Amino acid sequence: MAPTKYSNHTGERLSAESHEPIRFAGTTLGEYRHVCAFFHATEEEYRVLLPFIKEGFERGERAFHIVDPKQRDDYVRRIESAGIDVTNAEANGQFDLRNWDETYIQDGHFDQDRMLALVPAVLEDAKQRGFRLTRLVTHMEWALEDRPGVNDLVEFEAKLNLLPRCRDPVICVYDLAKFGADVIIDVMRTHPMTIIGGILQENPFFVSPEQFLRELRDREARSKGAEP
Repeated sequence: MAPTKYSNHTGERLSAESHEPIRFAGTTLGEYRHVCAFFHATEEEYRVLLPFIKEGFERGERAFHIVDPKQRDDYVRRIESAGIDVTNAEANGQFDLRNWDETYIQDGHFDQDRMLALVPAVLEDAKQRGFRLTRLVTHMEWALEDRPGVNDLVEFEAKLNLLPRCRDPVICVYDLAKFGADVIIDVMRTHPMTIIGGILQENPFFVSPEQFLRELRDREARSKGAEP
């Protein structure tokens, strides 16, 4: 049977069985595709992310992005500045742009189990729609809001590594100016790949999710033991 073909928004025919390298932040994504992207400024963020996002659209891949609802309009303008027809991409299902309150803090709180179920569901839905790959980009400042459950952020990030490994990149975007150093260190340790200074690299500080989750349990136990 001949490989299935799909079209991107330009009409170019693409093979579902092709495995072109994914260029990102000065290098090529390898086996590990759960990436923590640290940025110091908005301009740095879009300088790094937009070529990666645009490449996915041009290949006919799906884009699933999660943003701050207050920044949604600006985000769309930035995507359009890269030459992407956002209206058409949303209409044909190639671009799914969600707000935090539709995903992470739905119903006013963070439920990590709900989000851990959402990620594979999103990726599977894309395949069912005929998209060979999804590029998932999610902004993480929702964890700074005063909502129940947000303290489960790093546990959630660790557990993402326990999901079945797939070729779909999951990019977690963090603003270094907004998160404390203790959170950033933990977040870094839960991602096998990082972007620092605009460059993608394998993370030497990554620890297995099993080890990290044991550490969290130990911290919790020590904290409870120290309570009067």
